[in-house]
Formats: sequence, structure tokens, C-alpha cells
Amino acid sequence: MQAARILTAPPLPVAGDAWALFLDVDGTLLPFRERPEQVTVPPPLQSLLGALYQALDGAMALVSGRPIEELQQLFGAPPWPLAGLHGLELKLPDGRVRQTPVKPESIKQLRHSAMLVAEELPGVRLEDKGIAVALHCRAAPSHYDALLIACEQAVQNLPGFELQPGNLVVEIKPAAMKKGHAVQSLMEVPPFLGRRPVYLGDDLTDEHAFATVNLENGITTRVGTREPTLAQFALRDPVDVLSWLSRLLDAIVQGDPLYARHPTGRPH
Repeated sequence: MQAARILTAPPLPVAGDAWALFLDVDGTLLPFRERPEQVTVPPPLQSLLGALYQALDGAMALVSGRPIEELQQLFGAPPWPLAGLHGLELKLPDGRVRQTPVKPESIKQLRHSAMLVAEELPGVRLEDKGIAVALHCRAAPSHYDALLIACEQAVQNLPGFELQPGNLVVEIKPAAMKKGHAVQSLMEVPPFLGRRPVYLGDDLTDEHAFATVNLENGITTRVGTREPTLAQFALRDPVDVLSWLSRLLDAIVQGDPLYARHPTGRPH
């Protein structure tokens, strides 16, 4: 069996680099909780993200499985672009929100099927995301294999939907969009256009984005120890991510002539 690669921490920008930063949320910026609504954003992280957004001239986005509405509430209506539901919802740099349409009858069938799965497995919790659902088993991790099998069976009767396994969660979502598509869409518009994409993510849901960014000569970083992965670099956990992002901000505002800024992160 091939030994797992030893991945080092990602590099920092050097003179001539112009980065576009894409950040997963749960498991990357923020540690997991038993229920998604228990997650909060510490003020130091909020301030750091705001400073990075300014220092990168707006070329920073969050890419999450959460709906955009939840991301807005969690981060206090931030100005930066957001990709929600793995890219099914996309808040563009100009503030416009683009959604992938799904037929109401298909959503109704999806919710009914997901409810049946949740009722059959004690400890599994259903999260309704509007045009997608997530079935969590953090309270009963031993049920994950049974949950995955039940969802595989359910999705066979849900045309146009697909499974997205994750960390003690299985999502059923429209097959039309993936995180990599969201990254590609943002890379086609200013201020992301022409920059080098840099993506941090922890879960299987981020692998499609890793593949997209790798093809663009970008930088991909896995958070945690999950294998296999297409990521080129690794950080241990959200604490390690926070430390690296702080060093990134320092490199941009102080160490790189391309990003010459005042200490506040604002341009001259």
C-alpha cells in the first residue's frame, strides 16, 4: 500500500504574487459542533477576515455547505463574496445573489425522503437547507455507515440529486453545482480575475475545488488528516488555519511590495 504523503504548510506570497483566497467554513475556519447553529465566530477571526478582505482588494470568498443566509448571519452580513450550498447559491462581488433553480415538487420529494431516513436512525438529525438537505450523526457517530447506505438508497429515487458525504454528515443536493464550479465562477470576474487561486478546506466536499484550483496553478491546502486528497499542502486544524492566515496578512501588508499597505491593511 502506498504511504500517505507528508504535506507541509502552505507557502506565503512573494513579490509578484496576486492571490485570490477561498476559505471553507466549518472544519476549516471554525471547529465543528454537534449542531451547526452552535457555531460562533470569535471576534479575532472576524477582524482578521475583514483585514484580509481589504488587503486582497476584495479577492476573498467563503465557500461553504451552509446556505448564504446562514453565512450572512454567522459572519454579521460581511461584504465579501459567499458561495453557499456548495455553490448552488453564489453572492457575487457586486452583491448580487445567483441561485440554481430547483423545481418545488423535487424539493418536496427530497424533504420527504430525508425525513424518512432521519426517522429510521436514532440520533440522526435532519437539517433543511431549502434546496438541499443534510443528515447529521454527530450525536450518534456509529450510525454513519447506516446513514450513508440509507441515503444512497434514497437518492436513487431522486432524479437530479446526488450525495455529498462529509464529516459525520451526508448531504443530498442538486447535482448541478460543486464547490469547484463556484470558485471558477468567481475567478472569471474582478477582483478575482487574473489572480492565483488559493483554497483551504477540510472535507471531501472540498476535493472538487482542490481539483479546479490545481488546474489553475493555484495553491490547495487540506485542513486535518483526511486521505486521500488532491491538496498540495496541509494545516492541522482551525487554530493552525488562524495562525497561518495571520502570517498571510502580515506578508501582504508588510512584507510584499505588491501589497504595500498601511498597517491597517488599507491601500495608500
